[in-house]
Amino acid sequence: MGEIGRVRIVVLGVACGLLAAAGSASAQTVPSSTPPSNAAAQVHPLIPAIAMAKTALAKVDTLADYEGTLTKRELIGNNVSTQMMQIRVREKPFAVYLKYFAPNEGREVIFDSEQDQTNLLVHEGAGLKSLVGTLAMPINDPRVMAESRHPVSDLGLKRLVQLVIEQWEIESKFGEVDVKYYPNAKMGRIDCEALEVTHPRPRRQFRYHQCRLFIEKNTGLPLRVQNYGYPQQAGTAPPLVEDYAYTGLKTNLGLKPLDFSRTNPAYRFQ
Repeated sequence: MGEIGRVRIVVLGVACGLLAAAGSASAQTVPSSTPPSNAAAQVHPLIPAIAMAKTALAKVDTLADYEGTLTKRELIGNNVSTQMMQIRVREKPFAVYLKYFAPNEGREVIFDSEQDQTNLLVHEGAGLKSLVGTLAMPINDPRVMAESRHPVSDLGLKRLVQLVIEQWEIESKFGEVDVKYYPNAKMGRIDCEALEVTHPRPRRQFRYHQCRLFIEKNTGLPLRVQNYGYPQQAGTAPPLVEDYAYTGLKTNLGLKPLDFSRTNPAYRFQ
């Protein structure tokens, strides 16, 4: 294990603005709880953070399916793009249906790993592209990845928190880690607990300068992840790289195979 130095975990009760995408996100003024104990000097501060993330993952594992709104903000090239869409997810076997609100209003996408693990189905909602009809495209097709930092197979709450856990488990082998805990955070009107992991200097092992995970208090579900790059200059705000927020969730709906099929009469696939 690499040397563990300059690591700490802090419980914050002071107000702290956290970047908004699907509504505002902020910490409140009075802490209501504390994270798992980090009293032992040999315990890395990411260990309790990972434990909290794994508890959230266990909550996701109680879901058979769900639907809601996904808001994505991603750094694509030199620009941050924002997409909003309806999302339906079936966990086992994994399947996802998307209907875009903005941009590309009306676009629909289906990926069903049970039917095809390498391709997704897509059709546009308007314009000349809509005349082409339904296209089968590899999930890592350059045309698909030009609009997203992750393949469609990374969508959903499970992969949202799994990717954070994988990232933090790697980082827990190193020092230069600052962990802050916001026990009374807000995501819009949703009461959350939030974890913020920061690395002061760029290192090969640290993919991001800062990572934030929001966990809904009522359900224990992971609803949002924000990743930031390193500031270009001292004293400047870190640039947003990724922000994925799930809102308006309805869970365990009993979604059917038809909900992930191009033959669904409510969809517009051809």
